[in-house]
Amino acid sequence: MSAFEHATDAALVEAIGRWQEAALAEVYRRHGAAVHNLALRVIGSSHLADEVTQEVFIDLWRRPEQFDRNRGSLRAMLITKAHGRAVDVVRSEQARADRERRRAEDPAMAGYDVEHYAWDLAIAEKVKAALEGLPLDERAAIELAYFGGKTYRDVAVALGTPEGTVKSRIRKGLMRLRHALVQQGVEAP
Repeated sequence: MSAFEHATDAALVEAIGRWQEAALAEVYRRHGAAVHNLALRVIGSSHLADEVTQEVFIDLWRRPEQFDRNRGSLRAMLITKAHGRAVDVVRSEQARADRERRRAEDPAMAGYDVEHYAWDLAIAEKVKAALEGLPLDERAAIELAYFGGKTYRDVAVALGTPEGTVKSRIRKGLMRLRHALVQQGVEAP
């Protein structure tokens, strides 16, 4: 028979605050099954419900001051904590399962990525060759705008050319580029 068997929950929590393990054992005897059963219903796994139950009682041991008898019963507080932790476990397990599913799909996508990357490299070489065949003024404008990320105005300033002229050079250069790529067997979109 425990010294705390007839103590109130509030008295037990006070004793836990004084590091009396027997008080925690009595709280667990009274409320452990309810905490575990709730966690098991939410999670659906006995092993994970055991972990949630353990976490709830360890938290009470470490921070007994969080219990306020004016806000409700000790059982209600423990069950509320168990529910919150059980929901967190369910979310965490779902996120883990989603990550594993995505990783399982990655090898299938990796083959596509390598093939796609090789295709991109081949096209890049053809674009580079076609760009080199453009007149210097058109090529410079296109390179600054498309590869340098500059606006028409920025290109005009960089080249010391009126903005309208830059637009014309880019338009003409892109038409020549498209024609050169079609000649090399690259389909135009």
